[in-house]
Amino acid sequence: MSQISSGAPAGSAPSSRRWLTLATVAIAQLMVVLDATIVNIALPAAQADLGFSDGDRQWVVTAYSLAFGSLLLLGGRISDLIGRKRAFIIGLIGFAVASALGGAAGTFGLLVAARALQGAFGALLAPTALAVLTTTFTVPKERARAFGVFGAIAGAGGAIGLLLGGVLTENLDWRWNLYINVVIAVLGVVGGVLFVRRAARTEPRPRLDVPGTILVSLALFALVYGFSNAASEQWSSPLTWVPLVVAAVLLVAFVLWQTRASHPLLPLRIVLDRDRAAAYIAILIAGSGMFGIFLFVTYYLEASLRYSPIQTGLAFLPMIGMLVLMAQLSTNIFVPRVGPKIMVPIGMVLAGSGMVYLTHLGAGSSYAADILPPFLFLGAGMGTMMPAAIQSATFGLDRHFAGVGSAMVNTSQQVGGSIGTALLNTLAASAVTAYLADHGPASPQLAMDAQLHSYTVAYLWCAGFFALGAVLTGTMFRTHRARRSAAAAAEELAAAAAARPAPAPAA
Repeated sequence: MSQISSGAPAGSAPSSRRWLTLATVAIAQLMVVLDATIVNIALPAAQADLGFSDGDRQWVVTAYSLAFGSLLLLGGRISDLIGRKRAFIIGLIGFAVASALGGAAGTFGLLVAARALQGAFGALLAPTALAVLTTTFTVPKERARAFGVFGAIAGAGGAIGLLLGGVLTENLDWRWNLYINVVIAVLGVVGGVLFVRRAARTEPRPRLDVPGTILVSLALFALVYGFSNAASEQWSSPLTWVPLVVAAVLLVAFVLWQTRASHPLLPLRIVLDRDRAAAYIAILIAGSGMFGIFLFVTYYLEASLRYSPIQTGLAFLPMIGMLVLMAQLSTNIFVPRVGPKIMVPIGMVLAGSGMVYLTHLGAGSSYAADILPPFLFLGAGMGTMMPAAIQSATFGLDRHFAGVGSAMVNTSQQVGGSIGTALLNTLAASAVTAYLADHGPASPQLAMDAQLHSYTVAYLWCAGFFALGAVLTGTMFRTHRARRSAAAAAEELAAAAAARPAPAPAA
């Protein structure tokens, strides 16, 4: 079992402004999460305005995901090294500047560069926000409430992005999908300056693991790039399999280096802890499955049922409401009583059931009878699993590695989304081809039927992801009694550390 730490400086009292800190962190997290989907709504209008091709369009999304995914662990470690308050404010300001550049872009190249810059600062901001939460809330009951809010935002941010993107695109201009981040970031910076505490450092500043940083950043870049290409190219294309092979080699090299580095970027005890590994797997699978919800259901609502972007965003609101409700019930009532070993698999089963429910959607389906019920299942599932998984992923982290440990949460979600994008797009495209071949001759009605069939295939695979997640997490998580023993050990270590005299100041 990994070394357990309370996550806060020994003997430190909870901040009297911790709930305002939570609100500040929630603002930053919402900005990063919704930016993954809000720009998608604006793409057609941006393409018409700037005149780039359909083939280039994907780079507006890919540039963000490549920078974000490849730099997350570095961003998390930087926050450990320079201090979380400083990293938080830098991340917010940088994200706002990049968003303003993107909103004012007059060329395709500048828009893509701004999106990549957004991803880079997002990679600093996202793990720092979670690390601030981890080190601010150390009392178990309050920690559960805080992570309930954070988990709800992490799960609902994509749907909020769809709604907000539709409202801004239809009523203002596509550029406001980027400018809105400036407004959010200003609120976050004010909150960060006023309410985020600067932690005192009593130990020498550790060094950055440069070889490890280079290895893992290149590995994650290759991984996200390979899966991004798989969504648009064939799996047999060198643009797909070469980056994935390179990523595998670099990840192996990174793991081997971490066993011998004097100042490892990611100490292996962080990811080898049984509960934490189960939490990372849960977040990865949830990221893969949620992609199916947002992508294919959005396609279905807009292409098959002719919903407008605003109507599509509104359609997701009941799912968000159920997610928020279940996140609070789960973290405040159920997880403290039965632990994540029960709650995370239950959430997986609920989300998988919602996916199975979606498979019966057709061209004449109604919202109330056919779409709302699975949305409620999906919201309940994500609200049940996400806060518990995120809380488990950050529980017991040594405060000196809270940033990089928190970055693994974001990395798992990003890699899961990339895998889901590649696999589900490929499976859906193959399903269309097979359906057309089996049901010819070609006609507009046949094309519509083939598209609906491809959505059904994607939903079934998503259900399979969640079923696998239920089995894995139910097997891997420790029992509630074992987790309570670990928590008691953490309190004893914290008390022992508080009883030791403070180190004498250096001459």
